[in-house]
Amino acid sequence: MANRLCYISRNYRGVSSSGSKAKSDNEITLREMGAHNLGLPSTYYHSMIITFFLDLFGIIKLAVTLKSKDILVLQYPVKKYYSFICNCAHLHGARVVTVIHDLGSMRRKKLTVSQEIHRLMHSDSVIASNEAMAFWLRDHGYKHPLSALGLFDYRSKSCCSPSEHKVNPNALILVYAGSLAMRKNSFLLKAQSKIKNYQLQIYGNSEGLPGLTESDHLHINGFMNSEDFIDHVKGDFGLVWDGDSLDTCTGSFGEYLHWNSPHKVSFYLRAGLPIVIWRKAAVAPIVEKEGIGICIDHLSELDELFQSLSSKKIYQMQQNVYRISERLRTGEYLKTALGNALNL
Repeated sequence: MANRLCYISRNYRGVSSSGSKAKSDNEITLREMGAHNLGLPSTYYHSMIITFFLDLFGIIKLAVTLKSKDILVLQYPVKKYYSFICNCAHLHGARVVTVIHDLGSMRRKKLTVSQEIHRLMHSDSVIASNEAMAFWLRDHGYKHPLSALGLFDYRSKSCCSPSEHKVNPNALILVYAGSLAMRKNSFLLKAQSKIKNYQLQIYGNSEGLPGLTESDHLHINGFMNSEDFIDHVKGDFGLVWDGDSLDTCTGSFGEYLHWNSPHKVSFYLRAGLPIVIWRKAAVAPIVEKEGIGICIDHLSELDELFQSLSSKKIYQMQQNVYRISERLRTGEYLKTALGNALNL
């Protein structure tokens, strides 16, 4: 009898956050792969009390339905139940593969590095967010098989189409979308007076960045839901940058770009936008390898860099973006990474 591929669903307190969206998308992919949900069905209640009891009951259900030789896929972090679930799986003769979305010892500092590695060692195999994170885990003591996801898949009903229009490199539009806050993206306040040869279109609540004002080169569009953004956004590139500096990515969010795979990258790609990203970001090698954008050291490079791009070069990037977008839409990154993990 073939080994069962299994997972445990949970209550997602809405799917507007990138973490919940990525995890619920992965559940869709797992179901397509024939995986069995050993927990309760997915729910979307906002109440913390309801979330606690639904997740607890789901774990109890898993504990009595696991079978020997099952392969259980966990999406990390799983909060306080992670070690318990892994131990329960091993008691049943099952194995655990963990897909990492976030590491608590990095950005939020809720765990020490040694605590996090000790916790992850309960898993028989780990799929890190990307190769940089996999290297970090190995370097800090994770000893079981490791593989890497690369990019988080992004499921949506909306789809971008291969671009058919000729882009004018002298009038490029750079898009920045996200929750605006001083601790995460105050670099926009410094950028607004520096832009000369392109347009910056911002999608988000400008109240989070007092002092951000519209100009000939900067436009604030307010919040747009993800499906409408993917369908209708007008732009040539999507910007991935964090912190308060134009010269490098700073702060806890900026530093975390060294190791994580931002959901925003997948979001832009699904909208048909090539990426502009910090060269030291963990996913920068993927952007370069796949030809889906530009890696930069400083935001001040963009005025000159954009003018040096030919229409042909931009068009090729757009075609590459469409190819990767289709992979993200169908869950191919998780399917490939999970296949590699199971082979290991």
